Amino acid sequence: MTENSGQWERELVTRLAMAAVREQRRARLWGIFFKLLAFAYITLVLLLAVDWKGGADVVRGKKHTAMVELNGIIAPGTDASADKVTTALQAAFKDKNTQGVVLRINSPGGSPVQSQTIYDEMRRLRKKYPDIPLYAVVEDICASGGYFVAAGADRIYVSKSSIVGSIGVLMNGFGFTGLMDKLGIERRLITAGEHKGMLDPFSPLDEKDRQYAKQLMEEIHRQFIGVVREGRGKRLKETPDMFSGLIWSGEKSVELGLADGFGSLDSIAREVIKAEDIVDYTQKEGIAEKFARRFGASAASALAEFALRASPGIR
Repeated sequence: MTENSGQWERELVTRLAMAAVREQRRARLWGIFFKLLAFAYITLVLLLAVDWKGGADVVRGKKHTAMVELNGIIAPGTDASADKVTTALQAAFKDKNTQGVVLRINSPGGSPVQSQTIYDEMRRLRKKYPDIPLYAVVEDICASGGYFVAAGADRIYVSKSSIVGSIGVLMNGFGFTGLMDKLGIERRLITAGEHKGMLDPFSPLDEKDRQYAKQLMEEIHRQFIGVVREGRGKRLKETPDMFSGLIWSGEKSVELGLADGFGSLDSIAREVIKAEDIVDYTQKEGIAEKFARRFGASAASALAEFALRASPGIR
């Protein structure tokens, strides 16, 4: 009896000890979880704070050179969109401590509409703030729509090896009719409007459509040429192939009057504007915006697909 009683007590003690160990482990795991959660929260808050504030305010209280970047393809929804670039330029000119504004360009071009919008805003701001000069500084490339924008600056500075020019307009695509014939695929396109299916890649190219597209390109090209002539004025040394879409080195662009000289952001701030401190006004996508865009992309895509399936397309 005594032996059985002792065994029962030992089993009870063992069970209690094991339960205590499990409870300690559980408490330790929860402790680690909450510590990690708190660390992640603090890290996110700090990242958002740094992303929102940036480092510009360090020198924003004194005379400085304002810098706005135009980097990449000029198109809606990009960092080089008209909305972001014009907003940044407005903020740069509005700051009472801005001595001069530098638009640093590294772009192969993009949308004519977006480029025109940026150009027009540059001209408007220069009239509104006549005492604040606006310079364009080219890094690797300033072509097509990139040069369209640069023409709105008071002066354009390049590197000798920069790529400058491409004053032209293009519309490109592919035709798959030959491949479809080989595969035995028939295109069934139903439109309301004689030219609604113009330049459809799965239909033979109609000569009238091609001519119309060519006229449209030439019209936009004339607008581009007019902007370059307006922006560069008498500095431009026109040649027969200047507006043919060719590109030139930075060194050659200075000879042709497409650019005014050589310089970088730092050298222009130091030697031309006379304000070495540089403040970046570029409107960049923040962490919160990136998260929201990515989180909402799938939902927006699903809604758009549902809407397109439920109604006829007008595109």
